[in-house]
Amino acid sequence: MHLQNHKMLRVGLNGEFFARQGSMVAYQGNIDFSYQGAGGVGKFFKKAFTGEGLPLMRVSGQGDVFLARDAWDVHLVDLEGESITVSGENVLAFESALEWDIRRVQGAGMTAGGVFNTVFTGRGRLAIACHGTPVLLNVDQPTFVDTDAAVAWSSSLQTGIRRSFKAGALIGRGSGEAFQLSLEGQGFVLVQASEGAPTPVQSG
Repeated sequence: MHLQNHKMLRVGLNGEFFARQGSMVAYQGNIDFSYQGAGGVGKFFKKAFTGEGLPLMRVSGQGDVFLARDAWDVHLVDLEGESITVSGENVLAFESALEWDIRRVQGAGMTAGGVFNTVFTGRGRLAIACHGTPVLLNVDQPTFVDTDAAVAWSSSLQTGIRRSFKAGALIGRGSGEAFQLSLEGQGFVLVQASEGAPTPVQSG
């Protein structure tokens, strides 16, 4: 996996990898795309319950595959045996050697909307798509991030959800949400410059 530019990922493929469904913009060579689903019955039920969006396709063959997502910025993360927690909304592609699972953020009850993310573990490369250029914050003191702006963080960090009762609509950039992801310990968090695309309102 390499950056073709800061908006597009190029995968020189000789084998297989996983990518977000609908992210392919072009390919050259003998490439096959197949539906991956949620990655097993357990993950399927987790995905259905949590709403954590990680619709995957398996990409296999030989050639070059180009991926993008709505002109978001693409960033590469190399894992060397450690774990990283990523918002499923921001996952673009990852090597098949990585293990992944959907987990609930500690301390995030359903009153906070149930904050669920995807944990990647092992050795391999992961491509993350962000709204704009993100900032990488070193966590060496209590750190709080809007739940929609948090892209990824060290799985070794202690997480929780903080509610700002007094701040009300002043906290956050959007619709008055008063929940933040709290992070403590030693590690990092990647924060994007936007809370993401607005969720369409469903009638009925």
